Amino acid sequence: MKILIINGPNLNLLGKREPEVYGHQSFDEYFGVLKNDFPGADLAYFQSNHEGAIIDKLHESGFSVDGIVLNAGALTHTSIALGDAVGAIPSPVVEVHISNVYRREAFRHHSFLSAKCVGSIIGLGLEGYRLAVQYLLNHERT
Repeated sequence: MKILIINGPNLNLLGKREPEVYGHQSFDEYFGVLKNDFPGADLAYFQSNHEGAIIDKLHESGFSVDGIVLNAGALTHTSIALGDAVGAIPSPVVEVHISNVYRREAFRHHSFLSAKCVGSIIGLGLEGYRLAVQYLLNHERT
């Protein structure tokens, strides 16, 4: 089963950026752990700080992968286009946020993605990615 993890703006700085919010581990380090934990899954990873590149990746992959884990970062709260891209593809998408967005600024309480995703995992740190991958592996594509 092929699962693509997509991270949006500033998530390339995990481990360095606001460690009190996002932790001390880089995503590259954590991705290695995920690959070890799910040896039967074909996991791929993409990160971009550019909205259009993320939309392009969704369009490119969303018709061929079995599932997508998407942490769009702040684009979650601002990008109607990204929400439309998620809605345009048949691959199921699980929205993930490392921090609990509901314990942060009010503008982070709205997601343009949630209604287009099969589910959202919020505030469980990097563990949210593991839970999203596990969900996608256990649920057949509809």
